[in-house]
Amino acid sequence: CCICRKKGATVACRQKRCSRRFHLPCSSQRGCISQFFGEYSSFCWEHRPQQTVQTLQEGHTTCIICMEVVEDSLSYTTMVCPSCKHAWFHRGCIQGQAFRAGLRLFACPHCRDQERFVPEMAQMGIRVPDMCPAWEQEEEEELALPQLHGRCDARQCLYRGGREQWEEEGPWQLLLCSSCAASGTHRRCSGLGDTTQQWECAGC
Repeated sequence: CCICRKKGATVACRQKRCSRRFHLPCSSQRGCISQFFGEYSSFCWEHRPQQTVQTLQEGHTTCIICMEVVEDSLSYTTMVCPSCKHAWFHRGCIQGQAFRAGLRLFACPHCRDQERFVPEMAQMGIRVPDMCPAWEQEEEEELALPQLHGRCDARQCLYRGGREQWEEEGPWQLLLCSSCAASGTHRRCSGLGDTTQQWECAGC
């Protein structure tokens, strides 16, 4: 590996007559680029593609994602949207957005362009996974979580709100069986005092 000098480097620079090889995890340390589409080409720091957008920053420009200052010109770590030319961002920040948004919703954070923005980012080594947005997956996972038992199973429920209602504290607080958590009771319905913290159902 031309970066860490250890064996096992299998990624080669695509540029003809360039003999540099490196490990994929090492590549970002020297500004190498790997493209995750088509022929999956990789380039060393000398031959990597560069953005050619003609734009000038106005004063101290901040990353539109993290709001920290970016470099004063385009570089490996500082990028710009090729469409609006106003959205500047760090490579790490836009890569994080690509991972969360997925191919369907990945777009410029400022102008929302996808037609020019996505191919340019992919060309510059930003990996855009073909998956649903992370927030949709998180919502699905939350819906899939098992729901806690939510009713009083005492032989006679005394709460006027009914078996499926309870209060956060006091005699009508719902306690779940400390062993199976599959049965519950209001404190008063099972004759439990306000200081009782654990209760077991008849089955346990």
